[in-house]
Amino acid sequence: MATHGLVLFGHGARDVRWREPFERLAQKLRTARASGGGDGLVRLAFLELMEPDLLSAVGELVADGCEVVTVVPVFFGQGGHIRKDLPELIQRCRDAQPSVEIRCAVAVGEDDAVLDAVAMYCLRQV
Repeated sequence: MATHGLVLFGHGARDVRWREPFERLAQKLRTARASGGGDGLVRLAFLELMEPDLLSAVGELVADGCEVVTVVPVFFGQGGHIRKDLPELIQRCRDAQPSVEIRCAVAVGEDDAVLDAVAMYCLRQV
């Protein structure tokens, strides 16, 4: 069975506090994967203004032995960064790591389960 890494891909921001929920999400995933008997091969990557970038994060996972890497865009929708920039970055990663299968999920906000969770959060606010 191939070692499978996960990259949470976000936009990035100048304010370092913006990164905090992404770090918490990554830690939750590491914990969940470890408790399920898997590994904690989860990394963050950012489009701009923060490090690491996607190419570096994928490279770290490959150096850790991953043969498959899935990139999960932690964006609410399929805007220009997801439709244009991300496919170009994914191709650069594939070119840099030709022996690794690099997959890309849709933006998390496009998933009905995520929207259901956000709707429940909103309902708790009233």
